[in-house]
Amino acid sequence: MTLQFDLSGRRVLITGAGQGVGRGLADAFAAGGATVLVNDLRADRAEAVAEELRSAGAEAVPVPFDVTDYDAATQAITDASAEARPIDILVNNAGNAGAEGFAARMPFAETTPADWEPFLQVNLYGVLNCTRAVLPTMVERQWGRIVTIVSDAGRTGDASGAVYAAAKAGAAGLTRSIALENGRYGITANNIALGTMRTPLTEPLWAEMADSPQAKAILSRYPVRRPGLPEDVAYLAVLLASDHGSWITGQTLPVNGGYSFAM
Repeated sequence: MTLQFDLSGRRVLITGAGQGVGRGLADAFAAGGATVLVNDLRADRAEAVAEELRSAGAEAVPVPFDVTDYDAATQAITDASAEARPIDILVNNAGNAGAEGFAARMPFAETTPADWEPFLQVNLYGVLNCTRAVLPTMVERQWGRIVTIVSDAGRTGDASGAVYAAAKAGAAGLTRSIALENGRYGITANNIALGTMRTPLTEPLWAEMADSPQAKAILSRYPVRRPGLPEDVAYLAVLLASDHGSWITGQTLPVNGGYSFAM
């Protein structure tokens, strides 16, 4: 038996692919032969990643838009589909608190609705908007893959990050519902739940904390005593998006160095 993750002829939209985990996902899908639609809120980042992928011999197209804007997301996805062919694979990766930065971590009882919005808009509504935009053509064509990047916070809770955890749990619940509704159309939908990640975006923080008590305290909760890397996530996403993943759906698969276990 030959195991090949050949995505030739498939078009994948990866949200938040301008940096970090999304950038690693873009590399992996390009290596699998897919045409990568590189989304980012910032057009310059989307174009830079697309150009790097094209320089390496892959097919890539920048598709900048704000995932929190339903009309903008729908229009961009419609336009991208009209220019070539519909999107086969959606990776909902865009996360955190979006363009306005991270909301302060604090006990939920001290928060206000204004504190909740950045987390809900990107982590939940962004997933709703993009998933809604790609589903009709997936149903029509009787094939599709949706992979949503969530967080262990959505599985275990997060002290001082309750709304972030709630948004990620909501996105995971949406994915399971999409799996139930659409499996008969050849569409699978799964979540990948991440633990603490080390990316170019967070590298200054890790470099500053190197060998510090804070870093050791964080990593002591992980049996594999290191933070996650983009490539730790990317190849599982490729598997789920491939034909080899056709009987995996509705699952939340932790990629977390053992921070929490799943049954």
